[in-house]
Formats: sequence, C-alpha cells, structure tokens
Amino acid sequence: MTGLTTQSLSNLSKMKMNMNWFTWALLSAFFAGLTAVLAKVGVAHVNSNLATAIRTVVILIFAWSVALFTNSQPISTIGGRTWVFLILSGIATGLSWLCYFRALQLGEASRVAPVDKLSVVIAIALAAIFLHEHLTWHHWVGGLLIFTGAVVLAYA
Repeated sequence: MTGLTTQSLSNLSKMKMNMNWFTWALLSAFFAGLTAVLAKVGVAHVNSNLATAIRTVVILIFAWSVALFTNSQPISTIGGRTWVFLILSGIATGLSWLCYFRALQLGEASRVAPVDKLSVVIAIALAAIFLHEHLTWHHWVGGLLIFTGAVVLAYA
C-alpha cells in the first residue's frame, strides 16, 4: 500500500510539473461546472447560508490538507501586504459564495451559473483598471461574447 501511495504521489508530482496554466484553468472550469450542479441539489432543502457554511468547512479542511501536504514555504515568510490581499480575497469569495448559493436556491443552475461567470468580464475590467493589464481586442471580443452568452442563457 505504501508503494502504491508513493508511486501515486510521484505521478501526481510529475503531472503537476507538466501542466500549464490552461490545463489548470480547464480543470477549474470543469470543477466549477460540477459545483453548480452538486450545489443546486445540496441547497434544495436547507437554508442557503447554512449550505455555504457547510461547504466552506469542507473547503477549509480540503485546502489546508493540500497546502500542508504540498507546502514548501513557511507561513511566517508571508508578508503583511500579501496577508491583507489574501484576507480581502477570502471575504470577496465568501460574499460570492453566499450570493451564489442563494441564487441557486431561487433559480435554475443552467441560468445561475452563466450569470455567475460574468465574473470573468468583471475580472478583465478590474485587471485593466487596478493591475494595469493591457487589454487587446481579444479581451474585448471575448468579454462581449461571455456577456452576451450570459444574458442569452439567463433569459432563455
């Protein structure tokens, strides 16, 4: 059993090195899509805030397990500015999840999920404004298509 676990971890490590940002982004999209369907079923007979809290505990345990298992950086080396922005990001994530679960409780997952993905358009705009990222016509066209698709699916 130990050999199998060691081999599996070795394969996971090799796979991690070979995966680029696009592969990780596709996996993120897949799991986000899966999340919408699972959450819709999970929130059906429970208060949406309680459902968010339960989900958050699961994520907390899972994320700390992954971080502790794979961490090569001591927490003490994280700077103050980084802490501030990670905390603000956590608050934004929590607010997003509370709103998302309430929307799922009230609406169809096939409509809620596309509207939630308007976060892509918002992220593009905020990245240009605050991070001074250069936007090309690709960003504008892609953002417009995402926006248009979300509106079409929300009102279908």
